[in-house]
Order: sequence, then C-alpha cells, then structure tokens
Amino acid sequence: MNMFYRGSYADGGDGREMGAKRQRIVDQGSSYYGTSPGSGFMYNTSPYAYVNQPPPFPVVRLRGLPFDCMETDVVEFFHGLDIVDILFVHKNGKFTGEGFCVLGYPLQVDFALQRNRQNMGRRYVEIFRSNRQEYYKAVANEVFDARGGSPRRSAPRSKLNDEVKDSAEHTGVLRLRGLPYSAGKDDILDFFKGFNLSEDSIHLTLNSEGRPSGEAFVEFSNEQDSKAAMSKDRMTLGSRYIELFPSSHEELDEAISRGR
Repeated sequence: MNMFYRGSYADGGDGREMGAKRQRIVDQGSSYYGTSPGSGFMYNTSPYAYVNQPPPFPVVRLRGLPFDCMETDVVEFFHGLDIVDILFVHKNGKFTGEGFCVLGYPLQVDFALQRNRQNMGRRYVEIFRSNRQEYYKAVANEVFDARGGSPRRSAPRSKLNDEVKDSAEHTGVLRLRGLPYSAGKDDILDFFKGFNLSEDSIHLTLNSEGRPSGEAFVEFSNEQDSKAAMSKDRMTLGSRYIELFPSSHEELDEAISRGR
C-alpha cells in the first residue's frame, strides 16, 4: 500500500520543493496498521502518531557503502521498506561511500535504523538519522558536481559510447536509464518539453519485485524526433543524470513483459 503525506514537516519542507517528486510519505487522511518488515509485531502508521506537530522528514544517512554499490543494492538492503529516493555522495567526482535514502513515511526511519551495522556485501553499513537540510545540501552538491550521480553513472562519458549512440539506428523509441525511483510520467513529459508526447507514449518499467526499476521507454512520433531528443542525453532530472539510448519496439515489449 503506498501512502502519501502532503503537509509540512517539522524541519520546514512542504513536499513541493524536491525535484522529480522525491517525496512519498503518509497521507494525513488515512491510517492503518501494518506489520513491521522482518518482524511479527504490529505498528501504527497513523499520521495521528504526531499529534499537534508535523512529522520529521523521512531520510537516513548511510556510511560505509561498497564503492561498487548500486541503487538496487540499497533497495535490497532495505527490503520491505518504501524507497522514495537514493542519493550517492561524491567529492571531486569520486564516490565517498556515503549516501542518503528517503523513505516512504517517517515511521519507516526507525525500521531503517534497525539495519545499522548490517552487511552489504562484505562491508557493514552504518545508518544515521538525518534531516531535510542535510539531504538538500547533498542534492545541491551533486547537481553542481560535473561528475555527480550514482556510482554506476559516475564515470565520464567515453568516446566509444558516444560513437555507438550516434551511429545507432533510430526507430522512434528511446530507453531512459538513471531515473529517480519516484519519477512519474509527468516528470518525463517535462524532461522532454517541446516534443509531441503523451502519457500513453511513456512506459515506466518495474523490477522483479514490482518496484520502479529506474528505467523507462518513450515512444516518439517518428525517428527524427527520437534522434533530436538524444540532445537530452546526460541532462539532469532532479539531481540525476539521465542516460538515453536508441531502442526499439521489440525491446520495449520485452521490458513490459518482464514487469508483468
């Protein structure tokens, strides 16, 4: 069950400042009981747990991440929790081993902290409470870092990779990689502003667990438009560098089938 909070947080955020819809937290109009991930006890997810005060911003800071860590590793590490956004921290273009994870709603922070010092691969990961200001500062640093992004996208663009993309045949379909997990079709429409697209021409793909994969396919009106849209390759959506690849309807159909 996905729930959304659209009020204000204790540290001043109002849910509208994040790029690419980075927030998904508890809807004040709903309350329910659920089972804590990895345990058998019941917990109250009602927004009324924060009586007469706004809930804290649901973000944790991670330290000690493997240097080959990918977003999917963090999602697996927090298996059972709702992941809204994952931000890896870089310094001078190099991954520092630190990151931030925005969760679905404030009470999930406590469950995330229970994973403190658990292993990801051969390294144990430390988890700390964080806040909106610390997270936003990290987002701003990544946006202005010329080689920012997640570890898998931190390498500079190679000449060979550019040549392959330039020489690829265009069929009117592009594949997008590196999307924020909370990105929706309207975010992609805005990313390709100026092109004649509709929501039906955008296909967000899911992983084997039914969660967003960070990839999407976009069907353009014709081959010329998809080739022109490649000018958006490596531009940012929120704080993320989005990679674009010429694709095909066959690859699109296969990706959709895998997500069913």
